[in-house]
Amino acid sequence: MKTLIKISLGSLGVVALAAMAVAGYLIYPGTPSNASSLIFQGYVPLPSDSVLSVLDYLTVNDDKLFVTSESTGDVYRVQIGKGSLPMAADVARLPGQPAGHGVVIEPSSHLAFVTRSEANTVDIFDPAKMAAIKRIPVASDPDAIVYDDFNKLVYVASGDSHLATLIDPSTQTMLATIPLGGAPEYAALDASSRLLYQNLHDTNSVVAVDIAKHAVVQGWPLQGCEAPTGMAIDEVHRRLFIGCNANAVLAVFDLDEHRVVATVPIGKAPYSVAFDPTLHRIYTTGKSGVLVVIQQDEPNKYTKLDTVHLHYGAHTLTLDLATHTLYVGYAGLVVNPRVAVFIPRT
Repeated sequence: MKTLIKISLGSLGVVALAAMAVAGYLIYPGTPSNASSLIFQGYVPLPSDSVLSVLDYLTVNDDKLFVTSESTGDVYRVQIGKGSLPMAADVARLPGQPAGHGVVIEPSSHLAFVTRSEANTVDIFDPAKMAAIKRIPVASDPDAIVYDDFNKLVYVASGDSHLATLIDPSTQTMLATIPLGGAPEYAALDASSRLLYQNLHDTNSVVAVDIAKHAVVQGWPLQGCEAPTGMAIDEVHRRLFIGCNANAVLAVFDLDEHRVVATVPIGKAPYSVAFDPTLHRIYTTGKSGVLVVIQQDEPNKYTKLDTVHLHYGAHTLTLDLATHTLYVGYAGLVVNPRVAVFIPRT
């Protein structure tokens, strides 16, 4: 009996140590693995009063980085572009209703718009004062948001309702809705055609939206891409880069031939995609916490440069095209959430 008790206690000790190791990994983000194409600059800490804070979209506007928290609803403004790593003093916070997602800045009024899926609203706030101004009801489950400078409208993609909502920032009211034919994820605006390309998560397809006409004008299947999520556009070479969540590849879609011309294996559960047209690099990350760097050799030829291990849940990123700085959002469990900052090795 004593031997059995000793074995049981020993087994419990092993389980406890394993549980502590898992908890330590989930709580402490550590340092990203080495990369040949990127230099890790450090973390920007974000204040939070929550035990769990899952970050969503990151948006660069001039010398400001905006970060949303899906779990708390907070919107953060980080002062960047100073030539040094932002510190806690460079961060301002706007508390809000939970489930904050995308942010855009309207250039003439300098007002910001943020989507909130639990409230089914787009909230307007003053980014200089970080103060709320107005709440606009929109279609259910608003998520991605894009400012269309051609039509001077804010485009909002709502997943559950399979609709896009158009907002007129001059009147701060909803203008129209557009049936999309599926559950939208991210979108990209093409300056040459003035069309917005919207991927549809549940139909494995992409559609072209004419915002001026308030209508979807065409759509195509994404061969070899299951559950498309993040998207970026190469306007010069007429390519869309789309993260495929279910089968963990980056799909390259030719906007002229309307077909997938290449796929590149990436990290599991990809969510965000960014493209640097100067360096010809594509960045992807997902819920597995793997950052992949891909070089565009030719419009239809791509080479994987790096697979960087970050931390589980580090699934959103954005790129400052002026400085080529890459920002990746990390969730916070017990510890505060943070943003990892990378600069390229050229």
